[in-house]
Amino acid sequence: MDSVFKALADPSRRDLLDALRQTDGQTLSQLEAALPLSRFGVAKHLGVLETAGLVTRVKRGRFTHHYLNAVPLAEALGRWIEPYRVAPAVQGVLNLKAQMEDTMERRPDYVMRTYIRCTQDALWDALTDADQMAKYHFHASHVTRDGAALTYIAPDGNEMLICRETKLKPKTRIESIFEPRWAPDVPKSHFVWIIEPGDGQCRLTLEHYDIPPGGEGYADGWERIASGLKTFLENGKATKFAAAEA
Repeated sequence: MDSVFKALADPSRRDLLDALRQTDGQTLSQLEAALPLSRFGVAKHLGVLETAGLVTRVKRGRFTHHYLNAVPLAEALGRWIEPYRVAPAVQGVLNLKAQMEDTMERRPDYVMRTYIRCTQDALWDALTDADQMAKYHFHASHVTRDGAALTYIAPDGNEMLICRETKLKPKTRIESIFEPRWAPDVPKSHFVWIIEPGDGQCRLTLEHYDIPPGGEGYADGWERIASGLKTFLENGKATKFAAAEA
């Protein structure tokens, strides 16, 4: 938490975060061109932001892309602000990393990463078992599996989403096609979950590719899913971070 507040204290670093909020996934050269800082200065500030967990780097070919990571900010909000509100504590997690087999040289449109105190087996099961998915998905009342296809059912009984697994690397990687059913005209896209086990915890990263125009809300959905998943695995209780009513 100290590193987050230290990183946010510098106006140049806040400008970098604003630049990534407007256009995520920028390279060092792109950020240098957008800000009144030297290349060395941008790189130095990015290092501080990465140490604080506020920026995630993803290398694709010769280029390294930088993504805004909202998880530390959400955790700070949950610790220092949410306890004084009527609403429940803000989501306690998100962020993941991945890559499609045929997109090694393409950068993802969205990256999220989080750390969860659980075993690798428990995290794998939570990401592949339909019954467990329904316990942390922010909107689905239940989830069904038919072979490689996972269908998310909304409270009104209609299909809201189908995720078709295309490649599995047991315990470490899940590649899937993302098929929105709430809007049949929306094109399919692709996403990947990557599990990296550590000492008493796992690092979970998501990369979402080919997000269609109008898909800005995908990020909020992933963050709510990740928050519910983290709470479910760490506390053992079904948790849904539902979207706020307009």
